[in-house]
Amino acid sequence: MPRFVICLGALFALILSLGVSVQTTRAAELVMVEGDGCPWCDAFDREIAPILARTPEGRRAPLRRIDLYKPVPADIAFLQIERLTPLFILVDQGREIGRIRGYPGPEGFWTQLSMLMDRLPKDGTAQEQASLTTPLRADH
Repeated sequence: MPRFVICLGALFALILSLGVSVQTTRAAELVMVEGDGCPWCDAFDREIAPILARTPEGRRAPLRRIDLYKPVPADIAFLQIERLTPLFILVDQGREIGRIRGYPGPEGFWTQLSMLMDRLPKDGTAQEQASLTTPLRADH
């Protein structure tokens, strides 16, 4: 019986250590800050959201939605959330890569998202310059 307890404890420790390493190497994601009654969020939902996951950008950085009026999840609490919607923040390896403020329509969104995606490291690891970002802004 004691060997079983020791093995079980070792297995539990291994699982915990794997969980920590997975959290520190998170893949890229596009965080969308949205709020109820936001007409630009609704436009994004009609024009972009249905196809985003099937695009190379959406596969590399899946969309993650958060509500402007709810607490920010702990794993992205480092983000500075602005009081505007929609706000798109590209995150990779626990760092902000850049942001798109507002929704500039389909053409503007894809252009700005492409520019942000170009800032992602080619090999999938975080770059030191990732924290030195220049936000992109829509006129909305």
